[in-house]
Amino acid sequence: MNAQHNPWHGAGRRIHINEVGTRDGLQMEPVFVPTDEKIALVDALSRTGLAKIEVTAFVSPSAIPALRDAEIVMREIERRPGVVYTALVPNVRGAERAIEAQTDELNLVMSASATHNLANLRMTQEQSFAALAQVVRTAQQAQVPVNVSLSCVFGCPMEGDVAEAAVWGWVQRFADLGVDGITLCDTTGMAYPPQVHALVRQALARWPQLAFTLHFHNTRGMGLGNVLAAIDAGARQLDTSLGGLGGCPYAPGATGNVCSEEVVHALQLMGFDTGVDLEALLAAARRLPGLIGHEIPGQIAKAGRREDLHAPPADFEAIRERALAR
Repeated sequence: MNAQHNPWHGAGRRIHINEVGTRDGLQMEPVFVPTDEKIALVDALSRTGLAKIEVTAFVSPSAIPALRDAEIVMREIERRPGVVYTALVPNVRGAERAIEAQTDELNLVMSASATHNLANLRMTQEQSFAALAQVVRTAQQAQVPVNVSLSCVFGCPMEGDVAEAAVWGWVQRFADLGVDGITLCDTTGMAYPPQVHALVRQALARWPQLAFTLHFHNTRGMGLGNVLAAIDAGARQLDTSLGGLGGCPYAPGATGNVCSEEVVHALQLMGFDTGVDLEALLAAARRLPGLIGHEIPGQIAKAGRREDLHAPPADFEAIRERALAR
């Protein structure tokens, strides 16, 4: 399709890609990736042109042993101008550790679903909000920006649909605290494109002062469709995960997050400007199997870009000669 006739053509519009694989992806892996390898991976990602990298999580080592080296990783990565280095923090102590390690932004998490919040965080929603309000105050005192990732916005595997009024109520309460951004999360891959389009349009219209990010999982194969629906509705920031790593313990059979290199590959073909060097991103993705001990869900690292051509069969000339001799 010619770009000038393509309704998706980006016309120079920038889509900001936020890499979450080194946190959301690695935390789900049973193998501990060595600290120096984590640092090297983040440094490689920094050189690709990503807007933001969620480097790690400042949580209890017993809760997420795969990320028990958070301080060392955050302190020793190479900081590239223009890249925001963020980390998940669950409480004030985690926030203090992250701030001490010179984290650029704190990412906080709670769920729009009461059942999921209790199952996942072991707290009621009100308890979570009270704890996170303290984290926001701690961050604001240190002049560190705060983003809140709101889980299960598009559905809960235990409750089903989550009422829009409940979602917007939590967004408003965090907006009232003065947070800088909100991530609308499809935690268990229940979102579908018309739903995504409607919710994104409403969010952007109601809170123009907030930076909204969309976070999708590919659990039911609708990840890329949801990405495109969000962009069509006006979203300009996306969470993606290198190699498609990730998942959720409360979504049986779930695959990972939408794949960074697949999203970048698709958006570039559609004329959008991601600012990302796809070849460098693919090189980073191809490191993952050696680090985690298994293949990755993402397909582009295996199949290559659509414009990557392959040599004809070894006996192609003989085939040609036989065809011409007929």
